[in-house]
Amino acid sequence: MPLRLQDLPGALALSLSANWNQNEADWRSMLTLGRGFGIHAAADDGVTRLAASVVVLPYGDDFAWVSMVLVLPAFRRRGYASLLLRHALAGLSAQGRAAVLDATPAGHAVYVQEGFIDTWGFARYRREARPDGAAMSGATRPLRDADWPAIEALDTPAFGANRGALLRALAQRLPLAARVAEQGGRVIGFVLGRDGREATQVGPLIAADDAVAHQLLADTLVALPGPLYLDLLDRRRALLLPWLQAQGFQFQRPFTRMVHGRRDAPGDAATIVLAAGPELG
Repeated sequence: MPLRLQDLPGALALSLSANWNQNEADWRSMLTLGRGFGIHAAADDGVTRLAASVVVLPYGDDFAWVSMVLVLPAFRRRGYASLLLRHALAGLSAQGRAAVLDATPAGHAVYVQEGFIDTWGFARYRREARPDGAAMSGATRPLRDADWPAIEALDTPAFGANRGALLRALAQRLPLAARVAEQGGRVIGFVLGRDGREATQVGPLIAADDAVAHQLLADTLVALPGPLYLDLLDRRRALLLPWLQAQGFQFQRPFTRMVHGRRDAPGDAATIVLAAGPELG
């Protein structure tokens, strides 16, 4: 059945049971920008609760993001995740949309069985809280409303669809993380972020040049002294990962971008440095 905003407490319980980072604002945003589906069931205590979920975020006409495939521990091994996933895929197929998702190692085998194929990968890194007090480099500046056309012009070809509504929502949630880099008065890179249950998620970050990515990351890390997550693409880690490790970031787990109904991931990931997170892309 469709999930509604009144299902937020149950949805939060699902992501908490998996030790995922989503908070109420994440779930509210996903259910506003997309659609969620769930299964309500009674456990041994007789209480009916939201037992399983899936979220579908449409991005343009060609594909949609599939995420939040979750089942409470007490309801696992009943086929709920597969049932919801197949329901989501059937709906997307009827719309002529492909499905894209970022799989954890635990979920990868399930998605392969449903016909998803691998494209490229990234990994999550975490930094614990650090004392505030460092200075900004001056190489980047806060995002302004006038920057949105330029930001969308960078993001759309990289991601594969216009997700301006999502990007604006992220900028509103955490203005301190919303920064751009300029060259000759032209925006050449940007970074956004959002608050989370355990840590702030930094991303997406789009920049063709590693030096620009470094500048954006450096100033964002100064602006956000608390615990941080970031999802760094494998293809960008050669130059950036040693520096991030020097800043205290440690490996958490890998992810694989997978597709269903097409042969490769949408967009041109060459300029993607940090993904927005597996629930958003």
